[in-house]
Amino acid sequence: MSFSSLKNITPVVFYFASVISFVLANVLRDKSLSFYYVLLVLGLIFFFMGILQRLRTKR
Repeated sequence: MSFSSLKNITPVVFYFASVISFVLANVLRDKSLSFYYVLLVLGLIFFFMGILQRLRTKR
C-alpha cells in the first residue's frame, strides 16, 4: 500500500477526523474504556498528521 494518496489530503480533513475521534471517545468513555483510549490515540495521530501536512504544503 502506498501513502501517496495521503499527500493529496488537505490538513482540514485530518483536523476534522481528529475532532470526530475525540468526540466519539468522549461519548464512548463510560461504555468501553479501551475503545476510549484507542480513539484518543487515533485523534492525536490525525491531529499531528494534519500539522505535518500543513507544514509540508507551506514550503
